[in-house]
Amino acid sequence: MMTWVLWALLALAGMLAAGLGSVWWTGRYSLRKIGMPSHVMPPGEGGALDDLLAPIEAGKPGQSGVHLVADSGAALAKRLAMAQAAHRSLDLMYYIWDDDLSGRFLAQALLEAADRGVRVRMLLDDVNVLNHDPIYRALDRHQRIEVRLFNPIRNRDRGFRRGFEILLNLLPYNRRMHGKMWITDGRLALTGGRNIGDAYFGVLDGPGHNYDDLDTMLSGAVLRKAEALFDTFWNSGVALPIRTLWPGKRTRLNRFRTRLSRYLARPETRDRLAEKALHAPEDAVRALEIGALQWAENVRFLGDPPQKALAKEPDGWMPAALLPLVQNAKSRVRILTPYLVPGPQGLAQLQALAKSGVRVEIVTNGLALSDNVLVHGAYRWYRSRLLAAGVKIFEVAAHSAPSQMLHSKAFLVDDQDGFIGSFNFDLRSALLNTELGVVFDNPPLIQALNSYIDAACAPDCAYSLTLKGRWIGWSRGDDGVTHLEPDSSIAKRALSFAVGHLPIHRFL
Repeated sequence: MMTWVLWALLALAGMLAAGLGSVWWTGRYSLRKIGMPSHVMPPGEGGALDDLLAPIEAGKPGQSGVHLVADSGAALAKRLAMAQAAHRSLDLMYYIWDDDLSGRFLAQALLEAADRGVRVRMLLDDVNVLNHDPIYRALDRHQRIEVRLFNPIRNRDRGFRRGFEILLNLLPYNRRMHGKMWITDGRLALTGGRNIGDAYFGVLDGPGHNYDDLDTMLSGAVLRKAEALFDTFWNSGVALPIRTLWPGKRTRLNRFRTRLSRYLARPETRDRLAEKALHAPEDAVRALEIGALQWAENVRFLGDPPQKALAKEPDGWMPAALLPLVQNAKSRVRILTPYLVPGPQGLAQLQALAKSGVRVEIVTNGLALSDNVLVHGAYRWYRSRLLAAGVKIFEVAAHSAPSQMLHSKAFLVDDQDGFIGSFNFDLRSALLNTELGVVFDNPPLIQALNSYIDAACAPDCAYSLTLKGRWIGWSRGDDGVTHLEPDSSIAKRALSFAVGHLPIHRFL
């Protein structure tokens, strides 16, 4: 009797192992390319951007045009204008594309562009798409639009298999495509810290934060590197066509068009569009403000390879290019980052700079304003150590609703070299996520970024932190000093304190 029981248990264990193995196999990383390869369309003729930018580029061979876009409303208007001005292609890469007012507004613009014959390639990170598949399947049904997902879960339903796939692939699934980029006709691009969603364009009305963020508008020689990186991601084995994840699933594009049109035509939606000054520009090219581009030779586009999601090719990761810029600072380093988790190596480097006489200034979010208490818990472990070394830290204060949380990722070195991108100064950006950004040394751009940082750490916006013994003090102008995390609840402070003492900093 016991023999039969043993055999039954072994059979059950075997079936369970086979089932789990199947789930793991269907969700594991694969370098086998499933979608048909495609590549950027080279700059041509006949489009509005061609007519405007081709003569400028011809007169500035090897140079790149760069413009800082700080205003959230302008950031949305430029993306809309780039969709409307598109003549050949739109290549889009985003970590988040929310199903909200601005997300639907821009989705409508993509459909209109595709209807005119523009090829649209839409590459999205899967972690924020997973529950909105019908939207992207519908867009993918258009003959001129293709949607691919980076590092996707293969089991798309919400059942047992999906849960086990995520559990068994938790570490590789934790590696995400965090870059954001919008390229039109090979002539103009936008990249930086902004995703697509109301919070990134100052449109959010409900709970949560609007984000204070930065983009760079790019043209000229630097676009060739940006386009090459997009193609590398698009044609990699970790970016899969959404239609291959839903074989045989029927999705009606016309039904989606109808729902989208009805939503944008609702009186409350129209009122909100008018309130937020969201509308199609009468002249898309004029809205782009091409004349604001600063042209320079030394503009570098940096990006992690998609193989970073496989923990491969570490020599090509962005920290290898960014760290020397900071390490070689002689007088001042200014850093903007919403999340600050430098890790032991980054901590040691910042401490060494400060102790050598370099003025190191960091602007990040205070606990009350942060949208990730866990990450703030990791940050607080480093905070007192940085202050003790002489690093100057500013924490953005909570504002009246809607709150403006710092989301910009940028730095300045010696008022000579600047960086703007998607790279947070934390271990996740350094070791797990793929990131991108732009390095430049153009004086007007440096001045503009300096002014932006000055405003971010001004007393009316941020607390200045000091360290006396073991106690951290927060002060704003003449308001005095407090020794508790300003404007934050006991629960938030307790959770942040607890996380700071856990060995999980690299996974946050």
